[in-house]
Amino acid sequence: MKFSLKLLLWTIIIMAVALGFSGYYFVNYVFETSLAREVGQALDENSILSFAFETAALNVPAKYNVLQDNTVEEIASNLEKGGNSASRLIRISDEEQNVLYVSDGFEADNALLEETDANTKTYRIIKMAEGYYVQTGVVVNTMNRILHLETMRDISDVFRERELGFSVYRRVTVLMLIAGTVMMNLIASWLTKPIRLLTRATKRMAAGDYSYRARQVSRDELGQLTKDFNHMANALEKNIEKLEEEIQDRENFVAAFAHELKTPLTAIIGYADMLRSHKLDEEKSFMSANYIYTEGKRLEAMAFRLLDIIVTKKNEAEFQKVSAEELFLYLENMFEGSRQQLVYQYEKGTVWAEVNLLKTVLINLIDNACKASEPEGVIEVKGKRTEAGYCFEIRDYGVGIPKEEQKNVVKAFYMVDKSRARSKNGAGLGLALCAEILELHGSSLQIESEPGKGTSICFTLPDRGEEGAYENHKG
Repeated sequence: MKFSLKLLLWTIIIMAVALGFSGYYFVNYVFETSLAREVGQALDENSILSFAFETAALNVPAKYNVLQDNTVEEIASNLEKGGNSASRLIRISDEEQNVLYVSDGFEADNALLEETDANTKTYRIIKMAEGYYVQTGVVVNTMNRILHLETMRDISDVFRERELGFSVYRRVTVLMLIAGTVMMNLIASWLTKPIRLLTRATKRMAAGDYSYRARQVSRDELGQLTKDFNHMANALEKNIEKLEEEIQDRENFVAAFAHELKTPLTAIIGYADMLRSHKLDEEKSFMSANYIYTEGKRLEAMAFRLLDIIVTKKNEAEFQKVSAEELFLYLENMFEGSRQQLVYQYEKGTVWAEVNLLKTVLINLIDNACKASEPEGVIEVKGKRTEAGYCFEIRDYGVGIPKEEQKNVVKAFYMVDKSRARSKNGAGLGLALCAEILELHGSSLQIESEPGKGTSICFTLPDRGEEGAYENHKG
């Protein structure tokens, strides 16, 4: 069952119960008030009649010491005829409850007489074929006679008014429920509109339309829910796009890895088969063995790089203090015989890092700069203190990287110029390894490059302890 239908149904049920109880209470209250008024008038009339009876009995000529039955009948008849109400009925009984006078239509039993004594006025409501009556009873003590005076007053109008009141209220209740149903249907539809819009949005997103958003039509809790849903949808869309990119990167990685394996393996197998199946002279044998050795070393380097990337992703680095000067001296010794001109410029200081991993980053960056530069080309290796930490920069003036390629160079097996990279025994893993290592150190590569003018790659290691004094050094 729809929520709007539930809301409508429960509203109608509550309205019906509320109107039913309130109507019953209202009509019944009016009835009880009218009935009490009629009973009061009947008791007052009974008192007046008893006083009139006693007065009339005292005015009768005294022939006897005891009031005679025929005199009682005469007085009762006069009292009945003298009333203005045509509905007045009288019954007078003696001490033994023998009826001395009774009006036509007075058909009540003697049950009320048994409850009536000299000090009590009694009444009851009775139903007869003609309608409803209030019967009253009182004891009259006059001229040595104890008589029972009973009256009956027709109150059928009060009961008819109650039935009419219930009938009218039932019709009004039905009309109000119908009008309330129409109004609540419109209100329920308006209140649940945000829910319907959210339902439509979830169905669209479940069908794959992740860019669809629910329209916010209110500023209440449901409006806030719609707003939060759209925020969640934005985050979900970004995560899905990220997952799709990761899946595509993984597919590209597998394809590139297979291709990178295929190329050196084809050369190794081909030259090995040539050595096995042909008798070659010394020069060709050396050339074949050299190809096999070179491609084997390339496979070995690629395997080590992949292993470093995997290990780096699964382990945390053990940081320690290391002197920036020590790092740069290590790099000077490492690239002392390089064909390029390496220029070092750095400030003294202390950095917090895993030394071997940091050396791997610096060696890879300088090695890439050498591969991108022409022989005798200048490569600048710099280090300086900043507010954020210690910044390393490697700048070359070689081939450069196109802007659209710069965001992809840190992906495994990605190479801007594949033929040039392979000629330098590259596999596109160096920058990917650097990016993983720097992520462990809370840093990242910042690349600035322009084709034909060179590339600048820098990263900053955040401070984790006291820094040493500054000092510039050129080499």
